[in-house]
Amino acid sequence: MLWTPAYHRSHVPPVSEPSVSPFAESNYDYDTASQYAGVAEQPPEGEYRVRYRRLPRWRPVRTTALTLLMPALAVGFLVWLLLPSHWPNNLHSPLLTVVSYSMVVSIAMLEIIRLLNIVTLCLATVLARDPIPVVPEGGTRVAFVTTIVPNKEPLTMVERTLRAAVQLEHDGVLDVWLLDEGCEPSVRSLCTDLGVHHFSRKDVPEWNLESGPHRAKTKHGNLNAWLDAHGAEYDYVVGVDPDHVPMPIMCERLLGYFRDPDVAFVVGPQVYGNYNNFVTKSAESQQYLFHSLLQRAANYTRSPMLVGTNYAVRTTALREVGGFQDSITEDMATSLAIHSAENPRTGMRWRSVYTPDVLAVGEGPASWTDYFVQQSRWSRGTDDAFLHRFWSAARRLSFREFRHYFLLLSFYPLTAFAWMLGIFNLAIYFLTGAGGVVVPASLWLMFYFDVAVCQVGVYMWNRRHNVSPHELEGSSGVSGMLLSVLASPIYCSSLIATLRGKQQGFTVTPKGDTATRDSLGTFQHHLRWAGVLLVLLGASVWRGHDHVSMRFWALSSLAFCLVPVAIWRIAESRRTVEHEHEVVFEPEASLEVV
Repeated sequence: MLWTPAYHRSHVPPVSEPSVSPFAESNYDYDTASQYAGVAEQPPEGEYRVRYRRLPRWRPVRTTALTLLMPALAVGFLVWLLLPSHWPNNLHSPLLTVVSYSMVVSIAMLEIIRLLNIVTLCLATVLARDPIPVVPEGGTRVAFVTTIVPNKEPLTMVERTLRAAVQLEHDGVLDVWLLDEGCEPSVRSLCTDLGVHHFSRKDVPEWNLESGPHRAKTKHGNLNAWLDAHGAEYDYVVGVDPDHVPMPIMCERLLGYFRDPDVAFVVGPQVYGNYNNFVTKSAESQQYLFHSLLQRAANYTRSPMLVGTNYAVRTTALREVGGFQDSITEDMATSLAIHSAENPRTGMRWRSVYTPDVLAVGEGPASWTDYFVQQSRWSRGTDDAFLHRFWSAARRLSFREFRHYFLLLSFYPLTAFAWMLGIFNLAIYFLTGAGGVVVPASLWLMFYFDVAVCQVGVYMWNRRHNVSPHELEGSSGVSGMLLSVLASPIYCSSLIATLRGKQQGFTVTPKGDTATRDSLGTFQHHLRWAGVLLVLLGASVWRGHDHVSMRFWALSSLAFCLVPVAIWRIAESRRTVEHEHEVVFEPEASLEVV
């Protein structure tokens, strides 16, 4: 166990190079984005509680009309689809009867899943709130922490984060810590140069166990080891992922909410600074709904989810629930643990706050491989939380918290379940000809698209609340919606692995120079599903089962499987052409004078 002696802000040695804010020459307006919640106010007299306001550009009449129309359309379509007159009839065998009615049930489940997504979107639209920021209390003790896994995360990337961290503003003690999984000499040297505390749990047996809060080779194990050793020395911990560069005002914008004694943690949105390729841009756009709407709606229930990319947490609250929870998505699991616990000092439930302020800028996945690794980890952790942790914590949640977490955690497993149900229906129809509901194809397509168009309309209506400083005003977010669908095969694999009880260790999403190069193997899950769909389409031709809606469904699913491969191949071809047309200038050979 190693750490450097404590440095207080007044004793920080000079850095080896002049400190320049990485945001100073940016093309994006990070200054405005860092204060979306408004100007910090002085707290009112008396006991302070976090106060909230409606989102900017709130349109009560139009918003209410949209959010009432959407569920009504979805429910109407579901009722029409399942009318008894649309059930299968003239079935001549018991087997065909069972198969047909199982399809009716699966179609109903698919539409119920879509209805849940619509309800989630509409509730979030109505309930979303922003906290009113206040000036933080002076004289508090704060630790800024980030982690590094040597040989998997570039030291230059972590250096950018640390150089920004030593410039953080705070009226009190602020110590910057780097939690080093490898205890590398180069890492210790960097910490010494920057005046940053260095900590490592390497070679400490009780901090490197096979499971539990101190599991070896995990982010939560690393954080909990530091928490055991030094957590009691601080009132609050401000943390970021090693690729996230904090804004100078990060602490001041987060810590004010802790004047409310029941606030356990405060969290901000995640944005990607390497906004220069399709995957990264789409991955950030995909997160729009969560960070711009769902987390703000959670302010209404006082239960936004902890996101480990940038946050501030009350040390006592974290220690009382046993630290960061043992999960590959430790932030989500820790959220559940905290929100299902009480503050022993007030007898009230712990609360949390989400601020729309962009206070740290990170690196997103720059390749399909890295994106799929990220989505696999997120979906596996969510599936595990939904199937196991959530239900054990549910009885300790209020109804509003239960509703919020249920809708939030059900996204990945229900998306995967819906995909597999759809393939099941296609297989049944194409192989046997058994239909679920008997409706005219033209009517089905008309009603289905009406609901889909309205759902997308509400999605785009909320784009005016987008917190990303990278996406242009009025952008549609179509790439983010597309990426969510393209990731469905990954979500299916995660759900199957979770149901099988297959263990998955914590995986670091490659960043910077360690970004992974894509290959055909990157898309193995997509190609497997594409193979299944091609076989089913071939069976439909052979058997003559050619209902328009089923063929449309199959072809759309096949396209979603192949589009990522096509995008990758097009990008590779362009890269090859650009490389071939590069002009390389070589210096002329020097003339020797005899």
